Amino acid sequence: MKSMLSTIDYVVECRDYRAPVTSINPMFEEALGKMRRLIVYTKRDLGSIPKSSAQKITERKLQSFDPKSAVFFTSSSSRPDVSQIIKHLRNDAEAPDKLVGCRVLVVGMPNVGKSTLINNLRNSGTGKAKALKTGQQPGITRKIATQVKIIDRENGSHVYVLDTPGVFMPYVPEAENMLKLALCGCVKDNVISPITLADYLLYHINLNDPTVYKRWSEPTNDVVPLIESFARQTGLLAKGGVPMMDGAALLFIQKWRQGELGRFLVDDLEAEQQRREDPTQTPRMSMTQALRVERTTRKNKPDATSDL
Repeated sequence: MKSMLSTIDYVVECRDYRAPVTSINPMFEEALGKMRRLIVYTKRDLGSIPKSSAQKITERKLQSFDPKSAVFFTSSSSRPDVSQIIKHLRNDAEAPDKLVGCRVLVVGMPNVGKSTLINNLRNSGTGKAKALKTGQQPGITRKIATQVKIIDRENGSHVYVLDTPGVFMPYVPEAENMLKLALCGCVKDNVISPITLADYLLYHINLNDPTVYKRWSEPTNDVVPLIESFARQTGLLAKGGVPMMDGAALLFIQKWRQGELGRFLVDDLEAEQQRREDPTQTPRMSMTQALRVERTTRKNKPDATSDL
């Protein structure tokens, strides 16, 4: 992707509304530098109640985090309203060479909705059907796609977007951040134990509204009996009526991803705001710093065979 940046006029960065801080990839912050950029928080309808006061407060706060960039929000519905993004790009995305047109690069973590956004921009801007394949798991886009026209201009300076494969950090410095990204589907479901991930989800559900799982269990901090009950009531049973725990845990997680077990953020925006306002707070780790920590950790890791 870095090798392409010299041919790119504009960047659209997608972040997951449910993890608006954790889904910021420090690789982009370093690689994109001062390029013109707009930020789109996707799946907003899965992270808050539409048009609620809480949603308005959240969005004002997120906009304040990036005052130098235009910030937009889209839902996970099949036809979200992206007309304001089209309007902004029509006015702001200009290319120095009108014969070539303006090339816009869409970047973001895996499975944050980049291809879906491009398809919706294309439909809104040109009236044409979707051009890119989408899916529920990360890794659908495996290479930089052919450019897709999203805006026609009479002078020939059309606007084209290019989809990129989701770029995941080679090193996630905090274990909880990895859980957040996995919960939102930015990590393939076979990377982290489904029970572990369901346990982390239960923690967040209990912080927000434990009544959402009342059909399967009384309020609890113990994920195992909850998932056992969930498995029995949804028919996820193996031979002898044994609950299929991993399968049930994955289905439980999917229900949250679809907005059926509460709509909330897994990031603490108050803590993030304090971190940004207080110069004594530890800043977010850059990509270079993260890689340095990873190399140091590997270097200092004891050899498992040394005591044999």
